[in-house]
Amino acid sequence: MTYHPSNPLSTTTHAKQHDGMILIIVLVVILMLSLGAYTFTDLMITYDEAADLSGERIQARWVADSGIDMIRMHLILPDQQRYDSGGEYNNSMMFQAVNVLPDTNPRNVANFTAIAPMIDQTGLMAGVRYGLEDESARINLNALTLADSFTTNGGRTLLMSLPGMTEDVADSIMDWIDEDDETREYGAEYDYYQSLDPPYSPKNGPLDTVEELLLIRGVVPQLLFGQDANRNGMVDPTETGLINNGNGGANPGMMPPAAGMIGDPAMAGIERGWASFLTLYSQEANLNAAGEPRIDVNSDDLETLHQDLQSKFSLDVANFIILYRQSEGNSEETDVGVPAATIEMDFLTPPARSITQLLELVEVRLEVEGPDGPILINPAFPLATLGAYVDNLMDNAAANSNPTIPGRININQAPRSILMGIPGISEEIVDRIIQERIPDPAEDVSKLQPTEAWLLKNLIVDLDEFRQMLPFICVGGDVFRAQVIGYFEDGAASSRVEVVIDRTTTTPRIRLWRDLSHLGRGYSLEMLGLQYIDGTIPGQAPTNLPLP
Repeated sequence: MTYHPSNPLSTTTHAKQHDGMILIIVLVVILMLSLGAYTFTDLMITYDEAADLSGERIQARWVADSGIDMIRMHLILPDQQRYDSGGEYNNSMMFQAVNVLPDTNPRNVANFTAIAPMIDQTGLMAGVRYGLEDESARINLNALTLADSFTTNGGRTLLMSLPGMTEDVADSIMDWIDEDDETREYGAEYDYYQSLDPPYSPKNGPLDTVEELLLIRGVVPQLLFGQDANRNGMVDPTETGLINNGNGGANPGMMPPAAGMIGDPAMAGIERGWASFLTLYSQEANLNAAGEPRIDVNSDDLETLHQDLQSKFSLDVANFIILYRQSEGNSEETDVGVPAATIEMDFLTPPARSITQLLELVEVRLEVEGPDGPILINPAFPLATLGAYVDNLMDNAAANSNPTIPGRININQAPRSILMGIPGISEEIVDRIIQERIPDPAEDVSKLQPTEAWLLKNLIVDLDEFRQMLPFICVGGDVFRAQVIGYFEDGAASSRVEVVIDRTTTTPRIRLWRDLSHLGRGYSLEMLGLQYIDGTIPGQAPTNLPLP
């Protein structure tokens, strides 16, 4: 038997290989544990950042809500106090970069800004301003049938002011909101909508939202919303060319601005879509400048009416209005008569007619029965001195007792295209209005025009033209719209809300609240305004930031 001694070198080699494998396994385990720990830490950091961002977005919403509350508090003030504080048309001190969460770290600085569309000196939309938009500068869709009661196809005429509007679409809109099933000349009613797949019925009543227009024949998103996809009131560079018919071709009159809109006032604003010209909420409180209810000249209680009239006007005016109501017609006599103040009033004689509008009283003569025969009454409202009394008459009297007047167009702030749709107006009149109007009441209160009669006093229209336009115009409404943006100055979180606030009630109420945050902030931080500058917070927002 042969003896083979063991190999010490071989044993040592195997031992070293075994130790190396253990080391590799340990290193792999350590690496996996490290990667797991790193991944867990990274997930926790991401989760923490997401939680912070979510919290900041909630805070941004609260900041935007603070802006809405501030606007409501502003609108509750009397007109003069609002003007004294800079008003709401373009007031950067009140509506731009209002700090809610102060801090020396821009990440923690949160402000709100209220933005509205700017109308330039030619009457076209151009950029934005810091303030509120008067809803009466828009067309009230739910008041269009009322326009028909003043003039034939008054609603269609107003709608035709929208850029790219056609008669068939305008009449279809009127058919949708009127109460009957009779198809207008170019419109669509029940039979048309029942022929669709799936069929449905027209509303035959007021709209609930502007977007409801998309149910109406001929109204498409491209027309309603234009190129302004993010609804910021401007056409951003990324939005140019979005208007088409959905099939790759351009709609008639819907060319990009560079090709089809420059120099064409009729198409001005089409890139923003019809929605920027429309509302459901515009109205005015039927109050005088002092905040008192106007006197209803059509009241059936003639004695009380006479007393109310004497509180604001002369005895001659009070008597004349009562005598006008009691008479069945006007006198054609041109001889000199007697003042109405000399007539002994008989309040037992019931009214024989109503007053359609106040200006029908101008230059009117009356004939009443006296003890010795007919008596000719001189005009209480002579045309020659109209400028001396017309503002007082229109401010303190009205042809109805309704608490509000819906749907009239604010001639001081409406864009050119909307003005062109007012029945009885001409392009020359529109040019004069834009040239002479004062859009911002707070800019120069001394030049403030208290009533729409400034068109008469400035000789922009004659009496007949003014009578035709009067049911459709005003100098300011009591419902306002704004986009309110709550944002952090580092740009990480924001909230954008569109709101419509009605101040015709004792406490201004919100008529529309719409979250636009999903469309993005909409405006650059520089445009919104920054309070954080070099580690300090100045006492006021910057006022000279560039517009787009």
